[in-house]
Amino acid sequence: MPELADPFRRRMLGAAVMAAAVADVPVASAQAVAAPRAAVELPPLRRVKADVVEVAYAEFGAPNGPVVIMLHGWPYDIHAFAEAAPQLAAKGFRVIVPHLRGYGETRFLAAETIRNGQPAAVARDTVAMMDALAIDKAILAGFDWGARSANIIAALHPERCKALVSVSGYLIGSQAAGRNPLPPEAEFQWWYQFYFATERGRLGYDKNRHDFAKLIWRLASPMWTFDDATFDRSAAAFNNPDHVAIVIHNYRWRLGLAEGEARYDADEQRLAAAPTIGVPTITMEGDANGAPHPEPAAYRAKFTGPYAHRTISGGIGHNLPQEAPDAFVKAVFDVAHL
Repeated sequence: MPELADPFRRRMLGAAVMAAAVADVPVASAQAVAAPRAAVELPPLRRVKADVVEVAYAEFGAPNGPVVIMLHGWPYDIHAFAEAAPQLAAKGFRVIVPHLRGYGETRFLAAETIRNGQPAAVARDTVAMMDALAIDKAILAGFDWGARSANIIAALHPERCKALVSVSGYLIGSQAAGRNPLPPEAEFQWWYQFYFATERGRLGYDKNRHDFAKLIWRLASPMWTFDDATFDRSAAAFNNPDHVAIVIHNYRWRLGLAEGEARYDADEQRLAAAPTIGVPTITMEGDANGAPHPEPAAYRAKFTGPYAHRTISGGIGHNLPQEAPDAFVKAVFDVAHL
């Protein structure tokens, strides 16, 4: 990765550091990132009961088109796809963009259900949603938690995944892998994971979730000059009553500090073996991704079917679908024909 990806520089706060980051890319690229984009309104949300949750989702396009399911991550929401989804709908796709458990208007059906954020549980929600909507197979496309869910479904249920677009590549992990210490600079990138492991972190995130998420946006996408209105549209999704519980459980589970549910044990056992993915896949990475992410060469062998990788230039950070929607749309369109 170029110097811009140095974790120490990615994580430092302050205008001087951000200015230094801008100086590392051509001026034309920085100006392109700074260009304002008009807000795109989402259609009225629909709802469907899917196993333990009622999923709230936006839908675009004709109901009989090939299905694309777009999955967001933390701390983002369905507005990450507000530009990409209509473009794909215009190309004939049926696009479904759900709020993950703990986000937006997605709700648990029962008060007694464990607010479980383990990756296998989050991924199972998407499969359950597909079942409820009678969707046999779909192209899955996502980033961050959404890419991880898409990876899991493609690996464990390839019959449900026509093709895959995964920002930051192969993101399947396990508690055993999460317990392994990393080199100091890599550990430094995960500062928020260790913060969330504490009661202080849980309380701090609950109290300051708006400002916390905005900080993550800035660190994860140091070249992206989003405005307050863009952030606030997504930040509303963090007011979900289960948001903090899901986020904290997710990161504590990864470190082996929180238990999962027995119903997901079989899935976790398979995922712990780091299974390969054989469906047609395009992996993507922004050239200015400030969030922890593996190098493309590290995961190439995990994709055994038709495959391509694309690094998107121009100061593109972690939220690639929202920062570079045209490139994301092209990847989804192209993977459908791999």
